[in-house]
Amino acid sequence: MILRQILRLSSIFRSAVSIHLRRNIGLSAVVFNKTKELDPVQKLFLDKIREYNTKSKQAGGPVDAGPEFQKDMNESLARLQRAYGEGDLTKFPEFKFEEPNFEETPK
Repeated sequence: MILRQILRLSSIFRSAVSIHLRRNIGLSAVVFNKTKELDPVQKLFLDKIREYNTKSKQAGGPVDAGPEFQKDMNESLARLQRAYGEGDLTKFPEFKFEEPNFEETPK
């Protein structure tokens, strides 16, 4: 009887550990990926992303965008402002929510 309970508890423990390890495999893959050397294609991809990031920070916007891009962007913004009214269309709108009034009104 006691042996059965011990075996049952050990199998429950094994399954719990197994589930825990399967759930955390994504985290362990990231940790192991940082410790080992990347393959050449991944390294090239990451280098290009980092290079683009530094260029975009220096340029303050899209990289290698010529005057045609800026002209198209200004025309699109002007068209949207005519259609939807004034305001800065390059920023996300701010929403203001008022608290509802939950007081009972007399009938």
